[in-house]
Amino acid sequence: MDQLSAAGEILEILAARYPYRYCKIGAALIDVGVTLRPPRRLLPPTPPGLVNAYLDGRSIRQLAATHGMPYNQTRSILLAKGVELRSRGQS
Repeated sequence: MDQLSAAGEILEILAARYPYRYCKIGAALIDVGVTLRPPRRLLPPTPPGLVNAYLDGRSIRQLAATHGMPYNQTRSILLAKGVELRSRGQS
């Protein structure tokens, strides 16, 4: 398991491959000295026009409401797309 984790496989894949729970696999890897990456947030697909609407001046709150997503998820999607976020209150 150590080599698989070092090769970049995430815990969810290891848990699906082996007959152990996610927590047990994580604990076993830590016990043998593997440094685990923080869990990645799985993001939904980027709604069409989201990035352009933000770049055109819409706020994250407006975009979240428009697309029916939480504020933090909308913000995370923008960051994942490489958007440089404006300071609060800037348009």
